[in-house]
Amino acid sequence: MAQKGMLLVYTGDGKGKTTASLGVVLRAIGRGMKVKYYQFIKSPERTYGEQLALRKLGVETVQLGIGFTWKKTPEEHRQALAIAWQTVKHELKDETTDVLVLDELNNALAITRFPIDDVLPLSEVVDAIQNRPKKMHLVITGRSAHPAILELADLVSTIDATKHYYAEQDVKAMKGLEF
Repeated sequence: MAQKGMLLVYTGDGKGKTTASLGVVLRAIGRGMKVKYYQFIKSPERTYGEQLALRKLGVETVQLGIGFTWKKTPEEHRQALAIAWQTVKHELKDETTDVLVLDELNNALAITRFPIDDVLPLSEVVDAIQNRPKKMHLVITGRSAHPAILELADLVSTIDATKHYYAEQDVKAMKGLEF
């Protein structure tokens, strides 16, 4: 189908990065492509609307994290990131995958509260992206995309926060909108 796999990056402080990746996934499924969806921060202990929908569509969907970074110890996160990276590193070599989504990878790479370079080395991530199968499309989402990822990207969309009911109206996360 594709001559060259594209690297699409959705970043920024606004809401809609995961949603943008889901639009790509829907198009790919519609065209009969094999899609896999991996989430770096979200935990398999919870359910998410996108996870439920993707599984109904037959998309392999895996939550690799243990939840948001302020709820667990640094060592718990480091262990989860190490396992996540080993899993994804293997997936980045799969010649049968047409579209691979690495949701929240940018968030994971941007962690500064504790060291991560030994469990999620940026140099390995860059190398794996550059050496993925030639026709594999890769979608990476999350805030604070690293400049090295942005440099590799074929498309970068920055989603800005203009207005959000969390801050303006003190509204909590809602089922079907945030999870």
